[in-house]
Amino acid sequence: MKTGFICIVGLPNAGKSTLINHLVGEKVAIVSWRPNTTRNRILGIVTTEDSQIVFIDTPGIFKPKNKLGDYMMQSVSFSMKDIEALLYVVDASKGMQKADYEFLEQHSKEIPIIVAVNKTDTITRETLFTVLSKLNSVQGIKEIVPISAKKGDNLEELLKVINPFLQDGIQLYPDEMYTDNTLRFMVSETIREKTLYLLNKEVPHELSVSINTFEFREDAKGKREVQGDSKRLCEINADIVCERQSQKAIIIGKGGSMLKKIATEARKDIEEMVGCKVFLELFVKVDEHWRDNDYLLRELGYNKKDLK
Repeated sequence: MKTGFICIVGLPNAGKSTLINHLVGEKVAIVSWRPNTTRNRILGIVTTEDSQIVFIDTPGIFKPKNKLGDYMMQSVSFSMKDIEALLYVVDASKGMQKADYEFLEQHSKEIPIIVAVNKTDTITRETLFTVLSKLNSVQGIKEIVPISAKKGDNLEELLKVINPFLQDGIQLYPDEMYTDNTLRFMVSETIREKTLYLLNKEVPHELSVSINTFEFREDAKGKREVQGDSKRLCEINADIVCERQSQKAIIIGKGGSMLKKIATEARKDIEEMVGCKVFLELFVKVDEHWRDNDYLLRELGYNKKDLK
C-alpha cells in the first residue's frame, strides 16, 4: 500500500491541530484560540484500503524566549526529518505573513511542500485570490489547496493531492490505531485544554499539567456509574502548574469552584477516552521558572533527548 509521513507546519493559530483532528476523525490534538497550544509533536494516522498517512502535528513557528520554546522549535525541526512531504498551513484570514514567506522560501528547495490555505470560510473570494497570488510567487511549492479545517471543506481534495507523495511500502500501524500518543499524555493534554478553555483570558497560556498517578483498578463501591466497563476505575492525580500565586488563586476559584469545574469537564472526555469510570483529583502548583527548569520540563514531557 501507499504509506508516508506528512509533517504539518505553520504559524501559531493557523489551524494545524483542528486540521489533523478532522483528517483523522478523532481528537488527537487539543485545540484552543491561544497561540502555541500544541507543544509536542503529535501523530495522527489516517488509514484507508490502499494507503496509510501518518500526519505529524507540530507547534506553531515562533522565536523562542525560554527553554520550553527551544524544545518546541526543536520539535518542529525533528519532525521535518525523513518525511515524504511537508504540509504548510496558512491562515487565510490573516493573509501571508513575513514568517510564512521566510519559511517557505527557506525549505521549498529541500523538501516537497504542499500549502493548505485554511479558514477560507471566514474570508471573501477577493481575499482568497490575493493569498493564492502571493503563494504562486513563491518558487518550489508543489501544490496549493484552499480548505476550511473547522468545517471540513475540501479535505478530501487535500488527501488526493497528498497521495502522489506517498511511497510504496507496508502498513506501519494497525487499522484501528489513530495516534501513538500514550493515554497518560492525552489525559494531561485534556486537562490543559479544559483549563485554558474555562479560564479564557484570565490566566496566560503558560501553564502545564503533570500527571502524578495514573492507574486502573477494580471499582470501589459508591463511585458514580458511567457507560463503559463498570468493574474498572481509572484513578488520576495531577498538578496544574502555573507561574504565579495570583494565577493559582484564579485556577482554584472561590471555594475551589473553578478547579472543580475543570475536573468535571476533563473527566467527561477522559472517561470516553479510557472507557471506564474516572476518579480525577486535581491540585495547583506554582513554579515561577518552570519554562526554564530542565528537570521540570523533562518531568512534564518536554525532553530534548526524545528529539534525537
